[in-house]
Amino acid sequence: MKTLLPRTLRGQIIALIVLALALAQALTLWLFVDQRALAVRSALAIEAADRAGSTARLLEDAPAALRPEILQAASSSLVQFTVSEAPSVTSTTGRAPSWIERRIRTVLSSDDPRTIRVDLRTDQNGPRPPPGPTPGFGPGGMHHMGQMRPQSPQQPPVSAVKLDLSIALDDGGWLNVTSRFRDPPYQWVWSEALPFAITAGLLAAVLWVALSRLIGPLRTLGTAADRLGRGEDIEPIVPKGPEEMRQLATSFNEMQARLDRFVRERTQLLGALGHDLRSPLTALRVRAEMVDDDETRDRMIATIVEMQEMVEATLSFSRGMALSEPVETIDLQTFLNDLVEELHDAGNDITVNRIEDANLRLRSVSMRRAIRNLIENAVRYGHRANISAVTRAGSATILIEDEGPGIPEDEMHRVFEPFVRLETSRSRETGGVGLGLSIARTIILAHGGSITLENRPVGNGLRVTVTLPLEKPA
Repeated sequence: MKTLLPRTLRGQIIALIVLALALAQALTLWLFVDQRALAVRSALAIEAADRAGSTARLLEDAPAALRPEILQAASSSLVQFTVSEAPSVTSTTGRAPSWIERRIRTVLSSDDPRTIRVDLRTDQNGPRPPPGPTPGFGPGGMHHMGQMRPQSPQQPPVSAVKLDLSIALDDGGWLNVTSRFRDPPYQWVWSEALPFAITAGLLAAVLWVALSRLIGPLRTLGTAADRLGRGEDIEPIVPKGPEEMRQLATSFNEMQARLDRFVRERTQLLGALGHDLRSPLTALRVRAEMVDDDETRDRMIATIVEMQEMVEATLSFSRGMALSEPVETIDLQTFLNDLVEELHDAGNDITVNRIEDANLRLRSVSMRRAIRNLIENAVRYGHRANISAVTRAGSATILIEDEGPGIPEDEMHRVFEPFVRLETSRSRETGGVGLGLSIARTIILAHGGSITLENRPVGNGLRVTVTLPLEKPA
């Protein structure tokens, strides 16, 4: 599945951190807007409570004849003051924070025992606010705040806060106050975008520089590991960067040295063993020539010759494992065409199909030996060989197909083992000593490649697939 993140480690880390910063900034703005709405709502409720308490005191101190004028002066389009014999807020309907009632009593008198009922609720069918800036506190107080225009049919209703107050008067009547004001709209503070952009840019720049000290050594280590997997001789990595990267580079150098020492020691041991067996076998053959009985002499000589051929194959196997040959860049088309021409001149029936152009980093002599073994096996056991090569996904795939009987499925895993022969005649001309595929696989694996065998459709022979990594651009 494709991802929107950059492909590089540095890009992904920077993108994730900037994304986290953006999410934190958005959450902060959302919380700020919500707190702003709560603060505005509280301020409006405080103003309504203060005005209600002041109006109640004014009504009680003024003559009864002036009450209509006082109520008219106190009322506005959003705040309505009326005096009636019954409260608009009953004891069962009233619900509101207790601080609103305490605020009214503070305006009246802290020890005033009169009944005050408050009902604060949200009205989802409130009027649509007019376009323009959010109303604020001004000289007109609630009058200035509450000038809401009628809602048009096309505009959806918005949330409004409804505050109803009922304050008992000293003459037995009730001052009923109905106040409605809308919640302030959620508005993103776009002025925060520029500081966020500057912060994100500076953070990305700092991360880019800091991660370079990590990515550089990692890239060097990756290149060295790739070359080591191809069997190339590489210089030790110079430790640099953070302490962890220095330790990783040092561990890699130590691993490379141990691997190199292990392979060379085993190769030298195998080569020395095969070389030291030559002299005893030669002496044994000389003594065998002195045997008088012809049948016994011929059998002894045949056995000694077989042992000598096995020793020579063992030496060839050790040379295939050797890493002393330098690695060079070769052209795949030229490499295969030259090899096929050489084998064709030797009498092998070989057909070359499409070979795509590609550059590989190889030990050319060792790889020629490996591919030659595979082609000769195809001709020996499958009568003729078909060669083709394609490139895909950073690698070159060489296909070698024959027209022989193939290999039984239960024997596929054994043919790469040293000295394993599926041909049972024991003839050196038809079966060799069983090291050809082992040598080929050793060489191919040392180049960072792979080799697989599979039977083609019934009766159509065997397919050998060799995959080798392409040369990476500098």
